[in-house]
Amino acid sequence: MTDEDEREFRAQLAQLLQEHRDLDAAIAALQESPGSDILQVQRLKKRKLYLRDHINQIEDQLTPDIIA
Repeated sequence: MTDEDEREFRAQLAQLLQEHRDLDAAIAALQESPGSDILQVQRLKKRKLYLRDHINQIEDQLTPDIIA
């Protein structure tokens, strides 16, 4: 992996982590409000899980393989 690739992965990772945190806040706010849209909360949670999977994939690419 080149330095340029690593910078791009790290920038993408930072963006995904920020979006994940924003979804946390949005989900919490929706759940606390009376009469919240359950379907909307479920969609946000699904998006959050997708982001977590994508974050894990990028972190795996940034972590060097160690042969034991």
